[in-house]
Amino acid sequence: MFNGLADWWDGVELWLAQAGFPVQFVLVMVVVVPLCLVAAWALDTLFGKVARLFGTARDADRSDRPS
Repeated sequence: MFNGLADWWDGVELWLAQAGFPVQFVLVMVVVVPLCLVAAWALDTLFGKVARLFGTARDADRSDRPS
């Protein structure tokens, strides 16, 4: 199974490397940019939840801090 997947990926990679710049640009804009946006959203959500587990910073919630 992995050999078939590797052969398929090699074919895709070869096709992409031989494609013209406009085709590569469109593929990046259509595929890579949305994937990066989803990954950024997922990481932000994950790290936000982890940060909430640890609470706020000590200075952020002190009301007796001088103005």
